[in-house]
Amino acid sequence: MSSRAGRGAGIRHVAWFYRAQADYLRAVEEFVRAGQACGEPVLVAVRRVQLPGDWRPPAGPGVTIADMAAMGSNPARIIPALQAFRALHQGQRIRYLGEPAWRGRTVAELQEIARHEVLLNLAFAESELTAFCPYSALLPQHVIDEATSTHPCVLADGTEHASPGYQSPSDYLAKLDWRLPAPATAQVLEYAGDLRPVRALVDAIAQRAGLPSSRRTDLVIAASEVAANTLRHTSGTGTVRLWFTASEVLCQLEDSGFITDPLAGHWRPAGDSAGGQGLWLVNQLCDLAEIRTGELGTTVRLHMYR
Repeated sequence: MSSRAGRGAGIRHVAWFYRAQADYLRAVEEFVRAGQACGEPVLVAVRRVQLPGDWRPPAGPGVTIADMAAMGSNPARIIPALQAFRALHQGQRIRYLGEPAWRGRTVAELQEIARHEVLLNLAFAESELTAFCPYSALLPQHVIDEATSTHPCVLADGTEHASPGYQSPSDYLAKLDWRLPAPATAQVLEYAGDLRPVRALVDAIAQRAGLPSSRRTDLVIAASEVAANTLRHTSGTGTVRLWFTASEVLCQLEDSGFITDPLAGHWRPAGDSAGGQGLWLVNQLCDLAEIRTGELGTTVRLHMYR
């Protein structure tokens, strides 16, 4: 595996498609050791359940190991974790190995992982960061294609090269339709000023779906934060749609607003920031949040797993 990384070179974001666990473990070890040799702090985020019980990555004072199943269960939480790691090592180039996609992830989660990879390019465009992202070659082809389009570089057969399918963040985000179709059976409510009916409906549907009290409260707070953004940033009304499946409760809010910051909800605003806290909070409370915005409006779909 190549470990070249010049100081001041900005982000180096590489996708690698592996087939065998032995190759995967070897790559993790090589990545960590290369960081240690360069004096670069390393953050490794992998799922502990996929690692052999007797396997341990190279350790050291500059190496942090995280469980991606926890850190990246909601992909929107990965960039903030990386920002926190960078803050601990100001003035140094940092290295990050993270595998956010695995078999069993939902279609919505995989799409948000692809969006996260795009936003990583934006969030750390001027940062001294080497990001190495393993993807199992056994994942569905559309996941592999998305990884190719969201990573500027691909490692194949031991050689790193420019990804032929790479799309710039602006091009990739522009192709995401702001509309997320909801089922015709969803409960629908329009809101304009009073958010109490929104909170009541969210709680009622979540209770009917069997969500525990604490989870219902989290969903009500998250929905209220998004609806409050409608009142704060648009002059029109908003619409909330609710439904549930055997595995999750979904709450979708739509309005005519436009979110100018593509990283909204994926970065932690400063404590004294006048805005941006709502979408950040939403991603801390919900299992997943799909945020789509365009000139015709914004849709936010909240997922809470049952």
